[in-house]
Amino acid sequence: MTANPWIPIALSASIEPGTSAGTRVLGEERVVWRDEAGAPHVWEDRCPHRGMRMSFGFVRGDHIACLYHGWRYDTAGQCRHIPAHPDLDVPKTIKVPTFAVVEKGGIVWMATEGADLAELPAVPDHAHPVRSLFLDQPIALVRAAVVDTPPQGWHAEPLADGVVTLRGNDATAILALQTRDTSKTGLHITVGGEASTAIRRELAIWATALRTRLETEMTKAA
Repeated sequence: MTANPWIPIALSASIEPGTSAGTRVLGEERVVWRDEAGAPHVWEDRCPHRGMRMSFGFVRGDHIACLYHGWRYDTAGQCRHIPAHPDLDVPKTIKVPTFAVVEKGGIVWMATEGADLAELPAVPDHAHPVRSLFLDQPIALVRAAVVDTPPQGWHAEPLADGVVTLRGNDATAILALQTRDTSKTGLHITVGGEASTAIRRELAIWATALRTRLETEMTKAA
């Protein structure tokens, strides 16, 4: 099993062109948004002006604007327009920190600057979305539960840090785990091939039951 600098943050199908969504990665706020041409972007979820979350903003073409004062940023994170000062040549220092982003296996992945695409987990190029779940459990516990109790008739195989494959029913599912913070985990599930609706439903039901079981066990332990 190899180290994985790429962190799964959303199902590709969950981020439609012209929309944005907030998430947490390693305890920090991030926004994932898709411009109207369909390209994904992952940034720090904070406008440099007053700290408003960019995920509350609105996408227009290949720009995203802050909801608070309408400061507009291009896909490189550079502020290009300030409505209160329309003739201002915006300083280059007004910029939102951005991250590397790629889509594979029906999942949006992010990484810090300098990450190599060759380090991306070897998942199928295309896959069908199943669902995303969010658990109030640390990633190590969730990963162990996935590996130890896969759906009936499926075999679990750890692929990389935070990524597990399930094989069964002539299909391969990808379970990509996101560390939201030390005690919260996102679980993004896709399935490749010609997986039927019934298979996707089976995986979704299993994942929901897994979350319920882990949260029940946590409540009893408390």
